[in-house]
Amino acid sequence: MASAPRAGPAAAGPRLRALAAQVPESGEQDIPLLLLKLKEILNSASLGCEESKKIKQDIYDYGLTQYCMLVLRQDHSRLRGGWATAAQLAEILSHCCVGLEVKEDPEDFYNKFLPSVIDNLLVLGRRLQARFTRAIKDKQDFLRWFQTVTDATCWLFSGHVQLAACVLQNENFLQLLITDDVETAIIMMSVLHNLLSVSSSVLLQVDEETLHTVLDELVYKLSSTTNPVIGSAATKLLLLVAKCCQQLVKLLTARYKGLKRLLSKQWTGRGFDRDLSQLLDLLSLEQSNGKAEMQRQHQAACIIQATWRGFQTRKRLKKLPQAVTTLQRSFRAKREQKLQQLKKQKEDEALKLQIQLKRQRAMRLFHERQLAFLEIIHASQVNKYMEETERKSALTIQRFWRGYRARRNFHQQRQSLKEYKAAVIIQRAACKFLEKRRRRRPLSPWKDPKGVTDEQRLALQQKVDDYIKLHPASQMSEEMSKELHMQAQEKLAQFLLRSRLDRRAAQRREALLAQVNTDVELLMNAPGLAETTEKDLDVFMSRSIPVATKARQSHNTMLKHTHWPWWKKLGEEFEEDDVIPDDALNAELGTLFIGGKKSF
Repeated sequence: MASAPRAGPAAAGPRLRALAAQVPESGEQDIPLLLLKLKEILNSASLGCEESKKIKQDIYDYGLTQYCMLVLRQDHSRLRGGWATAAQLAEILSHCCVGLEVKEDPEDFYNKFLPSVIDNLLVLGRRLQARFTRAIKDKQDFLRWFQTVTDATCWLFSGHVQLAACVLQNENFLQLLITDDVETAIIMMSVLHNLLSVSSSVLLQVDEETLHTVLDELVYKLSSTTNPVIGSAATKLLLLVAKCCQQLVKLLTARYKGLKRLLSKQWTGRGFDRDLSQLLDLLSLEQSNGKAEMQRQHQAACIIQATWRGFQTRKRLKKLPQAVTTLQRSFRAKREQKLQQLKKQKEDEALKLQIQLKRQRAMRLFHERQLAFLEIIHASQVNKYMEETERKSALTIQRFWRGYRARRNFHQQRQSLKEYKAAVIIQRAACKFLEKRRRRRPLSPWKDPKGVTDEQRLALQQKVDDYIKLHPASQMSEEMSKELHMQAQEKLAQFLLRSRLDRRAAQRREALLAQVNTDVELLMNAPGLAETTEKDLDVFMSRSIPVATKARQSHNTMLKHTHWPWWKKLGEEFEEDDVIPDDALNAELGTLFIGGKKSF
């Protein structure tokens, strides 16, 4: 389609007024296409002339630049024209702002409006960069639109130099710079190069974190890629940074100690040796200056150390006689202590040797006496003597083993015994404390009930009457209550009589069961018919003899338990007094009737 003829500058005013009146009344989809007409209006006047300045002033006064800035924030994939319209609007907005001199409220324009324009342009650049990396089709179109947006950004901060620091500190710019994509990385490095060319001192105006981020990304690109285009761009940028200020050269040599070796080893002979050699010369010069400074500091440190060592040596020489005396005294004391230790060690070894010799001599004499005694006694008594010796030896071994086991069990139970005693003490103290507290608690004084007013009394009486009407009580005559009382007395007497009869029947059952158990035990322990005597017959004929026999057996068992050795009673510390365990009695009697039950 053929383009329309170019209108003259005189017709720009009415066209701007018509466009400014049409934009607010249009829909969201039509505004970007209407704003594209600003490009034709801007091209109607020559760049830099008074008519061009007047057109830009009118565009700003009519608020069309604000509309352009707001449209850049939208998602252009849903609008007419798409991302191509967004790139053209970015270019139009940049041209409208460059060369514009705002006379009314300039602080708002320079401090708020222009930074917002920069931020919107960078946001649009990030969106285009993201779509370029993900796109499969139309990839070159997204790259071309991204190039248009970055050119508009460069045009804007070249016309307003104060925006250079704002661009460099913007988070979106840093995110655009930190990318692994080669095409967009080259474009962003060219933007950074233009930025440093426009304002060489901008790196000194930003904060330290931003400066380190930019330098880290440049050095990372040099170390992580072999692309000569990226290497050339990064080298030129570092050279521009080094030429900017001596302080930045010191920062490069101090923060990136292997940068010089990386540049000379990896990027030599790649087509940009001139810039690379200039950067290496600057780094070498700074490194040599740093070495000279370090050498001067080293010499100063050596002089200070020599002076201090001389002072310490003279001070030590003054105290030398006293130190020698102290050293000699310490040496003699240590030597005397060592001699005493050697003497004591020899005495201990001699004593051990004497004890061992005495034991061997005593053992030899014992064996000699034993052999002599064996020669004296009769041959028939030798076996008896040897058995007696073995029995005594076994008793000795058993005695030592039982003692060792008893001591071990005692040590194991000591902790539980301590805990038990501690718990008893704590409980006793708590009981005493609670008892004292109960005794000291004063009786609460009697408090008369609060009086009830006549109105409250009438209200309560009314509630009582209403409740009685709703819940009438059943009345019982005196004859019915007496009859009910007599029935209750008869049922109580029947229950008491029945419980007494049941108790007697239970006692009789227990007595019969005890008699049966006793008879069964006597029958089990009775001798055979061939060995039966009259005494055994009396046991089965009389009922008192079995009871006396069981009582005598129980009494003998209890007496035997009281005569046990101490090591058999170690487990009874926590039992009550005069209580014999059932296991002990069963071990002695086998089967015994105790307390009306049969234990097996």
